Amino acid sequence: MPSSTPEEPLPSRRQLRAQQAAAEQAAAGERQAAPPPVTVAKDRPLLPRLASEAAVPPTDATDFWTATESGGAGRGRANRRSLLAGEPPREKRSHKAAWGCLIVFAVLAALVAGAYFFLQGPISQIIAATQGPADFTTEEAASGEDVVVMIHGGDGGSDIASTLVDRGVVKSFDAFYTLLLQATPEPVFQPGAYQLKTKMVASTALDALQADGTRLRQTVVVPEGTAAVDVLQSISEGTDIPLTDVQAAAANVGSFGLPPEATTLEGFLFPATYTFSPGDTAQVVLQAMVDRQFEALDSAGVAVADRWSTVVFASLIQREAGLAADYYKVSRVFLNRLNPAQWKSGLLQSDATVAYGTGNTHLVTTTDAERGNAGNAYNTYVHPGMVVGPISNPGDLAIDAALHPLDGPWLFFVTVNLDTGETVFSTTVAEHDAAVVIWQNWMREHPEYG
Repeated sequence: MPSSTPEEPLPSRRQLRAQQAAAEQAAAGERQAAPPPVTVAKDRPLLPRLASEAAVPPTDATDFWTATESGGAGRGRANRRSLLAGEPPREKRSHKAAWGCLIVFAVLAALVAGAYFFLQGPISQIIAATQGPADFTTEEAASGEDVVVMIHGGDGGSDIASTLVDRGVVKSFDAFYTLLLQATPEPVFQPGAYQLKTKMVASTALDALQADGTRLRQTVVVPEGTAAVDVLQSISEGTDIPLTDVQAAAANVGSFGLPPEATTLEGFLFPATYTFSPGDTAQVVLQAMVDRQFEALDSAGVAVADRWSTVVFASLIQREAGLAADYYKVSRVFLNRLNPAQWKSGLLQSDATVAYGTGNTHLVTTTDAERGNAGNAYNTYVHPGMVVGPISNPGDLAIDAALHPLDGPWLFFVTVNLDTGETVFSTTVAEHDAAVVIWQNWMREHPEYG
C-alpha cells in the first residue's frame, strides 16, 4: 500500500475494501484469459497413453488410428499436433524396463526348457500309450515267412507272447498280450508245434493259434540255447510219446554214441524243427537230434576228439551272447579270461553257468549267495577254468564262434538294453563299471525286466 502524507486524508475502511475488491476482480480476469494447463485424467492409465504415442512414427506417414476416428489422415495429424502442442515435455524413458522384460523372458524360456527336459519321458509314455503297442502292419505281414512255434504245457499268456516275439511272429509283447487280456472267453491253447508266419498282425496271430489245422502233428521245435530238460518236454508235447518214456530213453546216455565225458544229452540235441512219424519211439527221436548235432560239428570241421570241448564252449556262448555279431566277441572274452597273462584268477564268472547249476535253465541272473556256493560244480565264480559241461544246446552260430573268436582285448561285457540286445564290451574295470551304470539306468526305466 502507498505511503500517505499529512496533506492527504487517510482512506476510510469502506474505500480500502473497495480497492481490495477491485484488485481481486482484475486478477481474476487475467486468470480467465490465460489457457488452462493440459492434465492427464486420473482414470486414464498412463502406460497405454505412452504406448500409443510411441507407436506414432516421427514422419508424415498416415496415422491409421486417427484417420479412422477423425475422418481423414490430414485432420488426424492436425488434431494430434494440437494436443501435443499443449503437453509438457516428455520425460526420457528409462531402459530398465526393457532389460527387465528381457530378463523375464529369459527366465520363462529356461523354465519351459527345463520342464520339457523333465517331462519328456512322461510325455513320450503318454504318446506311446495313446498310439497303442507296436504291431506289424498288413503291408509288413505280406513279406512274412513260414515259421514253426512251440507252445508248452503250462505256458501262460505272457510266456506265449514272449515266444511269439522271440520267433519274430509279432512285433511286440504288448501287441499280443493286450489282445489276450481282452479276449472273451479266455483262449485255450494246446501244447505242441504251430505253423505260423513271421511279421504277423497280432490279431491274426491270435486267430491262427486257435484255428483248426494250425497245430502240427508229430512236430518238435528246439530253439537255440534250450536246455535238455526242456527239449524232452517239447518232444512229448509235439508227439504222441509220453514224457516218462522220453526221460527214460534220455537216461541211457551210452546208447547215443556221445563223447565219453558226457553224462547227459545236454549240448548234443541240435536246435531245429523236426517232424517225426506217428510210430517213432523216444529213442528214435532223440537219436535223430544227436545225429543232427554230429552233422553240424562235422560241417564246422570239428574233429571227433574235439566234439566235447567244442560243444561245452559253444553252449556257454549260446547262453551269454545276444546279437549275432556279438557271439564272436563273447567267445574272445572267455578265452581272454582263461589266459593267465590277461586274467590271473582264471574265473569265467558267468551267471549263466551258475544259474544252470541251480536248475534255473531259463535264467542268466543269480544272487550273491548262489555265486558264492562252491557246492555248485557249474559255479564259474568259484571254480576256475572252463565250465564242467554244456549248459544248453548250441546251434551253428555258437559253434562257429567257439572255433573262430574275434581278436580283441576285451575282458568284460554287459547287455545295456534288453530290448535291442545292445552289448558293451570293455577292457578295463572303469569302462565296465560305466557300462554297468548304463544297464542299471535302463533297468530302472524298465521295471518289467526286474
